[in-house]
Amino acid sequence: MFQYDGSDSEPEEQSPAGPLYVAARPGGAHVVVRLFRTPLGARTAVGFTSPERLAATLGTAQPWIRLFEAALRAMARPLGAPP
Repeated sequence: MFQYDGSDSEPEEQSPAGPLYVAARPGGAHVVVRLFRTPLGARTAVGFTSPERLAATLGTAQPWIRLFEAALRAMARPLGAPP
């Protein structure tokens, strides 16, 4: 999983994240976390360190929720988006 902090550093060089801002969409009675694809086509979950960074990347109309990194990983892993 990649937490974008606006720098050019590699994800493995970054420190552990606190609560993340995660792109989501309504899914009936639930909220569904959006998954993305890497350039090689693998599914991945993406968390941002601020709502401004999420909006700068995905647009201001993108709904989001806050999740801790561990919760996002736990939700993404069964969907084929391992860390």
